[in-house]
Amino acid sequence: MSIKNISILGSTGSIGNQTLDVIRKNPNLYRVEGLTVNKSIGKLLDQINEFKPKAVAIYDELAYENFMETVNINRSTNSNLDKLQVYKGLEGLIRIAGSKTIDILVTAVVGMIGLLPTVEAIKNSTTIALANKETLVTAGQIVMDLARKHQAKILPVDSEHSAIFQCLNGEGSNKIDKILLTASGGPFRGKSRQDLVNVSKTDALKHPNWSMGQKISIDSSTLMNKGLEVIEAKWLFDVEPEDIIVHVHPESIVHSMVQFKDSSVIAQLGCPDMRVPIQYALSYPSRLDSDFERLDLFKVASLNFQRPDLEVFPCLALAYRALREGGSTATVLNAANEVLVEFFLNDRIGFYDIPKYIEMAMDDHAFIDQPSLEDIINMDTWTRSYINKLLTSSI
Repeated sequence: MSIKNISILGSTGSIGNQTLDVIRKNPNLYRVEGLTVNKSIGKLLDQINEFKPKAVAIYDELAYENFMETVNINRSTNSNLDKLQVYKGLEGLIRIAGSKTIDILVTAVVGMIGLLPTVEAIKNSTTIALANKETLVTAGQIVMDLARKHQAKILPVDSEHSAIFQCLNGEGSNKIDKILLTASGGPFRGKSRQDLVNVSKTDALKHPNWSMGQKISIDSSTLMNKGLEVIEAKWLFDVEPEDIIVHVHPESIVHSMVQFKDSSVIAQLGCPDMRVPIQYALSYPSRLDSDFERLDLFKVASLNFQRPDLEVFPCLALAYRALREGGSTATVLNAANEVLVEFFLNDRIGFYDIPKYIEMAMDDHAFIDQPSLEDIINMDTWTRSYINKLLTSSI
């Protein structure tokens, strides 16, 4: 394999850090071209000194200004900063993503912020290692059509979608019957609705199997993360909503399964380690050697599967509704959820206020059947404003 140039959107987050670990272990295969962060400039400086990218972008304006002060002070003594290109804001992320010198863009940012940079990279036929669910949740039809037009590969990084992708390898035109999408169940698996009325963010952040950022951890506790993955799976694998069946699987060993028309089921298994699907996306179609933990089924002993309780976890039901309705509804679902999770993390609303206000936004928005990219951005803006006004007046 020739050396591939990699840029990472969200390099200091969980996925970004684990991507850099894969690159660190394979320096003869990958080179870091560009990195972006929101505010974590200290971690970014460490990454610059280790990986020596050509360009970086800082989304937060104050963080950008602080970073530039550091760069200007240290340029003469730090050769890694001397010729470094530094960009800011969303435009900066778009500049990093749109570079024609990169082979793979890893989209590891959280939220709607990932959409426009990903679109820019697709226009250059860049391979997308997709860890940003919101790109397909909000604009799945547009993004997939654009990827086909520009022959840009979209390789899933989420463990579940990577598992499905791997199950489909070699299957050619064999038709999917069902996608069996697994979910750990999060920290509240087995709880009743009454148990969760007064849970705190501390409780919700305690994921039993995965180490993740705060937003995705809260989404896992509400099962919205699985709802977003259901929508993402529809666009990645061209299946109907009723053919994506969520299976709560607390061991997180079976990462997902595909059932084919002849009733055969193929599954992908492994220890919970996000570096495995990240590495596969970077090396595809090859598989690289690794020192990752090997699965010991004798130690695991048993695998369990349950149906999700949609009464206890209504966010998953709302995601299925958004997928069935299509159009602009998923954009509203996603934007409302992003705002509400932030309110919950700031102790300003309760656990079940999240699905309550998401449903209100979905009910009240002006539905668009086939939204353009501009429509999606405008609907995202409307939804955030709607939720903020609703909560400001009610809290």
